Amino acid sequence: MKEFLSKRLPRRDVFRGSALGLLTGLAPAAAAPTAGLQLGSGIYESIGVQPLINARGTFTIISGSTMLPEVRTAMAEASQRYVHIDELMAAVGARLAEITKAEWGMVSCGCSAAITHATAACIAGGNADLHVRLPNLEGFAKDEVLIPNHSRNVYDAAVRAVGAKVVEAGTVDEFAAALGPRTAMVYILAGPNADKSPLSTKVICEMAKKHNVPVFVDAAAEGLTVPNVHLQAGADLVAYSGGKCMRGPQTAGLLLGRKDLVQAAWVHSSPHHGFARGLKIGKEEAIGMLMAVEMWMKRDHKAEWNTWMARLDHIAKQVSTVPGVTTSLRQPEGLSNNTPTLVIQWDPAKTGVTGRALARHLFTTAPRIALPTGASETAIQVVPYMMAPGDEKVVADRILATLKNPPPAPPATNAPAAADLSGRWDVEIEYSASKSTHVLHLKQTNGQIEGTHQGEFVSRDLMGQMEGNRVRLSSSYSERHGDSLQFEFTGQLTGDQITGTLSMGEYLDAKWVARRHVRRGRRG
Repeated sequence: MKEFLSKRLPRRDVFRGSALGLLTGLAPAAAAPTAGLQLGSGIYESIGVQPLINARGTFTIISGSTMLPEVRTAMAEASQRYVHIDELMAAVGARLAEITKAEWGMVSCGCSAAITHATAACIAGGNADLHVRLPNLEGFAKDEVLIPNHSRNVYDAAVRAVGAKVVEAGTVDEFAAALGPRTAMVYILAGPNADKSPLSTKVICEMAKKHNVPVFVDAAAEGLTVPNVHLQAGADLVAYSGGKCMRGPQTAGLLLGRKDLVQAAWVHSSPHHGFARGLKIGKEEAIGMLMAVEMWMKRDHKAEWNTWMARLDHIAKQVSTVPGVTTSLRQPEGLSNNTPTLVIQWDPAKTGVTGRALARHLFTTAPRIALPTGASETAIQVVPYMMAPGDEKVVADRILATLKNPPPAPPATNAPAAADLSGRWDVEIEYSASKSTHVLHLKQTNGQIEGTHQGEFVSRDLMGQMEGNRVRLSSSYSERHGDSLQFEFTGQLTGDQITGTLSMGEYLDAKWVARRHVRRGRRG
């Protein structure tokens, strides 16, 4: 149980939560649309897309959350008239300040855009001469962003997009030494790592203020707190995702904090020209996000929590009727992804299905259900807070039916390897719009394969199997900032050539051809 739960990370997309993990590429084939886009409850089906029940959470890859009715109405009404965008955002900023008790507020094109605009504000300060040169920081007085080690993550790409040089620090002494005249901003990822570290938000803010360096907190997956806990701890800026628990537009985010910096962030955003023109926020998203914040202050959060618990209770009671199935509740820690989680466990030897297989089955058969990634051999998780009324009944019935009547396991071939792949293989990969060459160094013992996979920049360990002529090879590595690349080569050997499909997780699929390397002798 402890090992299973430890794999659940408390981040907005779980740092690769934007990928479907073991479910990637297993979605049902879309049916060909017959009459084009049709309005109504079947709008997605009309173009061949199968919707799903969200028992996973507010993840971008499964479209975040559903907007509140008031948000939908506000956006529809905002779309029918013209306004001057600068005037609109000034009014929205003032109203956000009034509601949230921050000095000022701004609606951005998602939380990632808020990070980028905040970074630009701390580097260029609203200076037009500097703005038009971003992200080329040559000649800028400040061009560094200091990030404690515990806060490096895949989303700090939004900091680097401005051209800033990231400087890391792992200890209080290292942090103090790194603060200098070129430090434009400190970036902190909100969550337990920051809360429990000696380099906590409060400690960092105290140190940064001595050098007049602004501190930014990325609280994308948190619910809004009033007064704001991060600003109270000394931070100058804090950003939230609008399309998660606040149930605003999926393409909106929120930046709150020091009035001068938030207003400078608006200078460095679209519709103003420059590097951030592509991070456009429309009048509809601005009004929709403001309405989401208005409704956040009016919502009965205790009643919502009780609803989530009731949904999990219904599912737990249903699945517990299967002999050997046990359930437990996991309560959240901190403010990120603040929802209870149901853990369902069983012995796959007795039920005939693993957690991974069950999750895969629910995702690939109708009615489709998305569960949290990280299902183990013996357990799955269910997250309630993005379910619609009645979804808990469907989820309970489907899990119960699958545990009682598991899908047949893929037949095991157990065929002996048809060849020995030991040696070097030159691999040509054909992506959607380019090609590249990688190298595999393989060592095979019977049907088991190990070795290395050399890509464009990085070499990583590789493991795999060969059954008959069928080959499966896997490798993975993570960048320091959290980006992860997972490669799974599947193919078939013909002579000295392997041809097949390369799955790259959230980066989708490519084609690959591997040829055994031929050493060419020198001519005398």
